[in-house]
Amino acid sequence: MSKEIIVNSLGRETRVAVVENGKLVELFLERPLEQRVVGNIYKGIVENVLPGMQAAFVNVGLERNTFLYVSDAIPGADEYPQGVAKKDRRPTIRQLVQSGKEILVQVTKEPFGSKGARVTRRITLPGRYVVLMPSENHIGVSRRIDDEAERERLRQLVAKVKPKRMGVIVRTVAVGCTAADLQQDIDFLVKLWHSICQRSRKAKAPTLIHRDLDLVGRVIRDRLDDSVDRLVLDSSEQYQAVMDLLSATAPEYKERVFLWQQKRPIFDTFGLELELDKALRRKVWLKSGGYLIIDQTEALTAIDVNTGKYVGTTNLADTVLKTNLEAATEIAHQLRLRNIGGIIIIDFIDMTTSDHRQQVLTRLEQALKADKTKTSILGLTQLGLVEMTRQKVRQAVGEVLQKPCPCCDGTGRVLHEEVVSSRIEAELLHYFRNHQDEAVLLDVNPAVAAVLIGTGGKNLERLEAETGRHIYVRGNADRRIEDWAIVLAGNSEMVERVALPVQVGDVLSLRLEDVHQGKSKDAIARKDGFVIQVDKAAQFVGQKVLVEIVRTFRTYAKGRLAGDSIDVLR
Repeated sequence: MSKEIIVNSLGRETRVAVVENGKLVELFLERPLEQRVVGNIYKGIVENVLPGMQAAFVNVGLERNTFLYVSDAIPGADEYPQGVAKKDRRPTIRQLVQSGKEILVQVTKEPFGSKGARVTRRITLPGRYVVLMPSENHIGVSRRIDDEAERERLRQLVAKVKPKRMGVIVRTVAVGCTAADLQQDIDFLVKLWHSICQRSRKAKAPTLIHRDLDLVGRVIRDRLDDSVDRLVLDSSEQYQAVMDLLSATAPEYKERVFLWQQKRPIFDTFGLELELDKALRRKVWLKSGGYLIIDQTEALTAIDVNTGKYVGTTNLADTVLKTNLEAATEIAHQLRLRNIGGIIIIDFIDMTTSDHRQQVLTRLEQALKADKTKTSILGLTQLGLVEMTRQKVRQAVGEVLQKPCPCCDGTGRVLHEEVVSSRIEAELLHYFRNHQDEAVLLDVNPAVAAVLIGTGGKNLERLEAETGRHIYVRGNADRRIEDWAIVLAGNSEMVERVALPVQVGDVLSLRLEDVHQGKSKDAIARKDGFVIQVDKAAQFVGQKVLVEIVRTFRTYAKGRLAGDSIDVLR
């Protein structure tokens, strides 16, 4: 399998793509104003202790207070508070922290939505080959190292160099490394920890004590290993920084680092911009013709599997099985690519046999093995839904690149034009009961204006008959569907003068916007939101032409092309 890491840092953000066999599998982003906080160490002040939740809120100087759960508040073995027996490993939150107390914490989960970051008192310092745990006292080896002989060799090497009263976890990349490699890594981390403790003693809370490496530095530390064929960067400054870092930590990987010097943008060349766009879409097509629908909410992510265009070649059961197996592989890929975390519910197409269901679950488990983020498949519910979880450490790609729609407030739906029109009518009736204005000018979305006016102006005539007032409607494409306003009210002559921006005989330069729905040979243009129907001009839609006004009405005007004078906009 080929594996590449592509780093784009020429713009205002840094993007790192992990590509396996030419396919984008992971994406990391970092912006100057939105730097991640996971891994950072802060000296904070406990502000609220909540016994009912067995948790506390800690002010570390971020926008929102951080959340400290009781299991994360338990200190190291030698740091238990007085009055808590060593055999008691389940103290309450009140026994562990008190309001006003200054404590050292590390962020383990980014803030999401309205929730603050999650923190722990059990600090971990990741290095190239090991992770140092200053408050623990044991040795662990990565589960991804399968060779038992290698696991034991690494455990014995670490046991010889591990500092007293500190714990060490051996990372996957440490396979084959020497005692000197481990010693150098541990010495560096111990020195870093002593520096953190020294700064913490002098600092006044709340304050940042230690910032984790930037995105590219973390990629070098956590992702660059023997499985990576090459690391390509498009910034000469970043390239030099990476080479300097590798010279000090892992010089054997320097020959795998390359500087991108072509004029074409690096993400375009590798086809990553297109892949990134697809990662933001709700629908994901499968090669067979089936598709996934991925809906993310604050509570959970729901994934629906559909056969779509795929009809199979044998029988329904085999068609369903093939689609579900393909979907299982793609779901694992999408979870990793989009960095979806939390509770995940998958609605595979109904399968009639337990053997087929087990095949799909097995395929999903196998596909998830490539994901470094912790996942857990909980099995099938009584309704046949697959329940699973994926550790949520950082924001999903969609949360980083997108924001809630201002028109629908993130629901993905807006009110129908008919509904908005009915609301406007009701509010106008209420308005005229309390105001004596002879006429009003409404500014509304064009789609709503069409419904409000009605075919041949019938709806507007009815509304004017009910109210006994003159009502003018102006379409405004900048208005949201649900947004409208009375922009002018007063006597009829004044409102009409403003509402009708054209007069018979006017010659205007207008851009033809669309073909008239009722008359396919005519075109539609607008002047200050006022509709102008241009006779026999459909062929010029999209162009700017000279139009002579030949007739005006309350809700629109009619015009014709002025001679042969057509100024086409390219």
